Amino acid sequence: MATLLPPPSKRQRVAQADKAREQQEIDRIPSDLGSVRVQFFDQATGNPTGPAVSVPVADANTKNLETLLNTLQGNDDDDRVPYRFTYQSDKEGQTIDILADLYHSLLQPGIKTTEDTVSLYYTPQAVFRVKAVSRCAASIAGHGEAILATSFSPVSSSTMVSGSGDSTARVWDCDTGTPLHTLKGHTSWVLAVAYSPNGAMIATGSMDNSVRLWDAKKGQALGGPLKGHAKWITSLAWEPYHIQEPGHPRLASASKDSTVRVWDVVSKRIETVLTGHKGSVTCVRWGGTGLIYTASHDKTIRIWNPKDGTLVQTLSAHAHRVNHLALSTDFALRTAYHDHTGKVPTDDKEKVAAARKRFEQAATVNGTIVERLVSASDDFTMYLWEPSSSNKPVARLLGHQKEVNYVTFSPDMAYIASAGFDNHVKIWNGRDGKFITTLRGHVGAVYQCCFSADSRMLVSSSKDTTLKVWDVRTGKLAMDLPGHKDEVFAVDWSPDGQKVGSGGKDKAIRIWRN
Repeated sequence: MATLLPPPSKRQRVAQADKAREQQEIDRIPSDLGSVRVQFFDQATGNPTGPAVSVPVADANTKNLETLLNTLQGNDDDDRVPYRFTYQSDKEGQTIDILADLYHSLLQPGIKTTEDTVSLYYTPQAVFRVKAVSRCAASIAGHGEAILATSFSPVSSSTMVSGSGDSTARVWDCDTGTPLHTLKGHTSWVLAVAYSPNGAMIATGSMDNSVRLWDAKKGQALGGPLKGHAKWITSLAWEPYHIQEPGHPRLASASKDSTVRVWDVVSKRIETVLTGHKGSVTCVRWGGTGLIYTASHDKTIRIWNPKDGTLVQTLSAHAHRVNHLALSTDFALRTAYHDHTGKVPTDDKEKVAAARKRFEQAATVNGTIVERLVSASDDFTMYLWEPSSSNKPVARLLGHQKEVNYVTFSPDMAYIASAGFDNHVKIWNGRDGKFITTLRGHVGAVYQCCFSADSRMLVSSSKDTTLKVWDVRTGKLAMDLPGHKDEVFAVDWSPDGQKVGSGGKDKAIRIWRN
């Protein structure tokens, strides 16, 4: 059913009108400020683009700056590239995002004046545009219990895997809306599913304390279960493609038994056991620099070197258990050498080089490789970390009124989205953790959210039986997607942007497309 909110009361209408009036006064730019000179620089190379240009302050918003930059580059309307602009402050050594216009970002705070030349660094946003999914293309029955996890293949939006309370995982053909394979072997709920970065294998983790590996194309089991954990598996993470030993991919599994195990997938042996957490490990991430990040009910986040199993760092700031982690490079690591063009390198060396290049492009900030980490907790807060430079958080993200269940970075790393049990999704600045907006519309707890590949949209799944698609830039609801008959536990947006897959308590997989 679609979510219908009750009409606002008189008091709410008056309060909304007052707030809108205040907002208009804040947003208004004085018309008598004249012009400001703007010089564009390429963030990647540091080279200037064109001469300094005089722009009226009243018109110096991001949309007009984007148009001006495209004109300076000689791009036609059809070839226009969307850009994001930042200003690098010399005094404080900080980077300021130009979110709306130059006046509110630089001139009003007194960082620059109209007499100065403003140096703006630009980075292109995604070079392709994803359309909002708007209709249910298929509702596929097959699972006998609730669907607890979904994940698209990194290769294309044609296949997706789901894990269920019926002890199976299933692979689906999303083009025809039919089941391809049923992955049988587990004896209890399948809680976690993960495609390998090259899309050839699927790993599943279960409440039967085991991990299983499957051939993604044939749906056949690759040997027996990986046994070692004493309690159920909560999270899985593949070793990033560009740091794998050729022919020897590894997998990390997190468990309620307080340990993380690193498996050699070929020999089916445990390589390392990461011990030290004093509570259930809720989430594991394998970073592009080779480190493993884990979150636990013991309120800490730990960073490990998987080569020898040593603890590199412990991040302590949360006051309650940590539920989820996200890395700023997650999207690049998940998709390895696959991109929106669909062109795949021919040999293995080229694939590794392409995967490394994509990771380095995603992680390079001001010439150095930086992986940011964001953690979500039952203490209603999130923390943004830069573990390579400090064990102190970059920012504390406050605003949720209940437990924060899920967190994710946008593919371009500009935004963080968080889903909470307070029925809200919140958007934050991925660089400094500053709050941007709250996405209101759900009337039940929000379980998961996922960005589109171009970072312009976000889909969220909720206890209220709906999915909602949001426009990230405006914070407005782009599409309400009713259809599920019960709570929607899991959602994923395919890496190529074509489809959204969702599953929940009604036991049906739904495929959504534009």
